[in-house]
Amino acid sequence: MFKDTFQSGFLSVLYSIGSKPLTIWNRNVKNGHIKRITDNDIQSLVLEIMGTNVSTTYITCPKESGCTLGIKLPFLVMIIKNLKKYFTFEVQILDDKNVRRRFRASNYQSTTRVKPFICTMPMRLDEGWNQIQFNLSDFTRRAYGTNYIETQRIQIHANCRIRRVYFSDRLYTEDELPAEFKLYLPVQAKADKPGPQAVA
Repeated sequence: MFKDTFQSGFLSVLYSIGSKPLTIWNRNVKNGHIKRITDNDIQSLVLEIMGTNVSTTYITCPKESGCTLGIKLPFLVMIIKNLKKYFTFEVQILDDKNVRRRFRASNYQSTTRVKPFICTMPMRLDEGWNQIQFNLSDFTRRAYGTNYIETQRIQIHANCRIRRVYFSDRLYTEDELPAEFKLYLPVQAKADKPGPQAVA
């Protein structure tokens, strides 16, 4: 999908404010909803994914099952709101052994498990809005001893609110980020809110 696109800096795959944020995403909803709402904390349109069962309500990209993203940028960054409910996401990558592997992070798991084709890990979210930073290259090396080649698919499950999902070539400081990639929080809330939690 992005294989022939020149990739450097930032590559956004979902922006909740865009005219059609889910153009390249497929949605699956069972006993839940996926809709755009205005989040009171940031006074902005966000995408809300809610479901009684995290495994049956999700969005996945690319839309077509046979397609792959072909994104070579190694950092996945998601701006997500913690809704104090179960939440999980999954990323499928290709490594230099030509093996497809999946990383699944969730806030209801307590230990990391590495199996041949899937690595599941716990994720801690702060209250309110979080910036989740995922170093795919590092995780691939640590879990499988192989090198990350590209991201093929990403799936985000209930329950969360999403502002943006993007890939980058490295981790950027808040000052280096383009304005539209930042999450503006009201000043008083920002003062007593801890910084973004990176997934470790």
